Amino acid sequence: MITFIILAAALTVAAATVIAVPLLRRNPTLAQAPWTALAVVALLGVGASALYATLSNWSWSRAAAAEDSPQAMVGRLARRLQHDPDDLSGWLMLGRSYLALEQTPLAIRAYERADQLADGKSAEALIGLAEALSVDDAAQLGGRAGKLIERALVLAPHSPKALFLGAAAALHRGELPLARQRFAALLALNPPENVRPLIEQQVAAIDEQLAGQSASQADAASPSAAAPEAATGAAPAAVRVKVALSPRLRGAVTADAPLFVFVRDPREPGPPLAVKRLATRFPQTVELTAADSMIAGRAIAPGEQVEVVARIARSGSPVAQRGDPFGEVGYRVGRDGVVDVVIDRLTP
Repeated sequence: MITFIILAAALTVAAATVIAVPLLRRNPTLAQAPWTALAVVALLGVGASALYATLSNWSWSRAAAAEDSPQAMVGRLARRLQHDPDDLSGWLMLGRSYLALEQTPLAIRAYERADQLADGKSAEALIGLAEALSVDDAAQLGGRAGKLIERALVLAPHSPKALFLGAAAALHRGELPLARQRFAALLALNPPENVRPLIEQQVAAIDEQLAGQSASQADAASPSAAAPEAATGAAPAAVRVKVALSPRLRGAVTADAPLFVFVRDPREPGPPLAVKRLATRFPQTVELTAADSMIAGRAIAPGEQVEVVARIARSGSPVAQRGDPFGEVGYRVGRDGVVDVVIDRLTP
């Protein structure tokens, strides 16, 4: 818009010059000539401004709002850091901002730069990088993100976010006692009242699982129970789907966009029962079990009616974005075999 205003002003000056200069040249002895030229210049300037203000549909308030939007402010911060690449606090702020805007690949790069500047000694950089990695791919909790969290807990053992992510990573690895210990430490820090019940639910779910494991171990130690268990050979509850892409959406998919397959309980909102992040290729058969669960106490159960969603994340984020291709299908755990799910629509 600034460029347009400059060009418009230049054209107005040029037009005034074209009209005013001949007036001055042709009437050098007339006293009215300078005033006539000045009137022409004023008329052109004021008239052009008035006509633009009256007829233009440009919204100055919207333009000002756009300049103050989160995206614009983050863009200015990123440009500033190009000229001051050693500003640790700036890179941390940029990472937080990109996470808030759900631009996880850019958040990862910002936090990696902050971690590099801090020589691996900034708990905030480690926690932010771990969070961004796990948001982009939950499986990272068992890999790089999990290792970053452990390093952050050494530097900041009482950090609420580090404890929460550390508990989630321990759950992902199946280390229930460690996960319970970290959730309990989080409760001791007096979390907000709207968060406390969620943590308490996690502790209760872990206690239930630990009790079930103890009972299973006791049954396994009993000679009378060993034979029936071996005879049944029950397989874990699983959901199996064959994911395909509708031909009409092939143009909306890029090879680098990941494919997420979720299993959800349609009766209960919240985190999915299981999730997998896969390469985008079609068709492919996917199996999800309790091993793909995100949260303790929420897993696929035999006989359960669930919903399977396959979504191509064009932004790379597991959070659904407008325009992401997806498909869904109902599934009865333990009864249905391999069910087809076709990605045939776009996220509104």
